[in-house]
Amino acid sequence: MGLDETAQKPHDRLSAHLAADMERVNALIRRRMASEHAPRIPEVTAHLVEAGGKRLRPMLTLAAARLCGYEGDHHIRLAATVEFIHTATLLHDDVVDESAQRRGRPTANLLWDNKSSVLVGDYLFSRSFQLMVETGSLRVLDILSNASATIAEGEVLQLSAAQDLRTDEAIYMKVIRGKTAALFSAATEVGGVIAGAPEEQVGALFTYGDALGIAFQIVDDLLDYGGSTTTIGKNVGDDFRERKLTLPVIKAVAKATPEEREFWKRVIEKGDQREGDLEHAMALLASHGAMEETRAEALGWAQTAKAALAVLPDHALRSMLADLADYVVARVN
Repeated sequence: MGLDETAQKPHDRLSAHLAADMERVNALIRRRMASEHAPRIPEVTAHLVEAGGKRLRPMLTLAAARLCGYEGDHHIRLAATVEFIHTATLLHDDVVDESAQRRGRPTANLLWDNKSSVLVGDYLFSRSFQLMVETGSLRVLDILSNASATIAEGEVLQLSAAQDLRTDEAIYMKVIRGKTAALFSAATEVGGVIAGAPEEQVGALFTYGDALGIAFQIVDDLLDYGGSTTTIGKNVGDDFRERKLTLPVIKAVAKATPEEREFWKRVIEKGDQREGDLEHAMALLASHGAMEETRAEALGWAQTAKAALAVLPDHALRSMLADLADYVVARVN
């Protein structure tokens, strides 16, 4: 079950509860992605921003702020900031990964070109910093600027680690904490900060976002070997074809026989992939229990996310955030 499927799931309830705020966020995004002198910027941005994504990360910012009793306007700017950072990283990622599909549609780099994707991504990063500054909070600027640096660091680490069989689970965690969880945790943390919440609650929001982001990425990596194209918005087996050492493969490699290790070395390190290799890889994952172990880790991180919410105010949004953590991992149940 994908996050984009089926009405009245936790994500939909969150969206309905925050509908008025999200309408303002979307209007702000449309205004700030405009460009008087370079019409390609809104063309490329709109292709991705309007592609039917569920705006999960900006909704986390809105939910965190509202949960902590915020009544001002800055959470709208911060939610737009988070979405711009996310969209910029997607544009850059698709160039790096040479992807042809995102959210079930052709990628911007395929429809336009790599140069446009990179430069428009840079533009959105710049816009995100303008929005951060407008809140007047140095702490917010510190959190989101650090997250932007951490995301880039995670992506660079993945370049060297993704095709190296020496990559272990600790390195994998550094990668996904960087490229995925950093923006989740920043999104929730700044919501608490802008609301002036007590430090214990701000810390809890960070922990929730961090654990949710880790669970989210582990599930995505798992679904690449056991989901459907409709569910994950990309082609099943893309991570294998792109020679990415994700958690299921890392677990299988750790238990591999010498013969199996040679297979992984050929297909991942050397990139010599042949017909039937994906099916053989999936069989190895199954034989070593790598899929089930990976699923158990995702469930554990979802529980960590839910537990962090205990110190936050008793509110309908708190229940929705807890349900969202369950839903993220329900995709692999």
